[in-house]
Amino acid sequence: MSTLRTITSFKERLAGGGARPNLFEVEIPAFPESADLSGVWGTGVNQESDTFKFLCKAAALPASNVSPIDVPFRGRILKVAGDRTFDPWTVTIINDEDFKLRTAFERWMNAISRLDNNTGATNPSSYMADAYVYQLGRGVNGPNSTQSSNAASGSESASLRSYQFHYIFPTSISQIDLSYDSNDAIEEYSVEFQVQYWTAGRGSQGQNDETGIVIT
Repeated sequence: MSTLRTITSFKERLAGGGARPNLFEVEIPAFPESADLSGVWGTGVNQESDTFKFLCKAAALPASNVSPIDVPFRGRILKVAGDRTFDPWTVTIINDEDFKLRTAFERWMNAISRLDNNTGATNPSSYMADAYVYQLGRGVNGPNSTQSSNAASGSESASLRSYQFHYIFPTSISQIDLSYDSNDAIEEYSVEFQVQYWTAGRGSQGQNDETGIVIT
């Protein structure tokens, strides 16, 4: 039978008051700038990378999927573990008036497959990049910190969990709807990426946690 639980025991189990879905940061450190006709990325400064941290409005921590294999046996089905699959990853971005990020994503996709002649980069390393999602805590200076999040400006937010998406590339940039009756709204759009695989850890850019354990 179930043991009688109290609100006090529940409070003690809810570490940190629970993780908050609006405390996160998304990063693409090596944001592709452009590509020449041979499909090689340009060497411009990645100014979009820092802007992306601020204007990425929504993202997702990845799902973990292992597909089953059905093996028939005498009128019954034995399910055994199959291969891992990785869902596409989608982010939502706030559009500003210089269209910096949308232009960067359009250039990225144009380098993969050009709009006018269907040519593009043939080496996957030329158009793939890594991305990071950080689940942040309400404290600072480490996940177990007791310091208030009202610490001085420049303090480092607690990173509870980090996910690194390996070798991603965009396959869809959503349209932006325009309308005369869209008042008091800022444009936003979504970008869908294909993901080769992801790894999980704690800290910045997929660093292992204090136990040295990381999910791969």
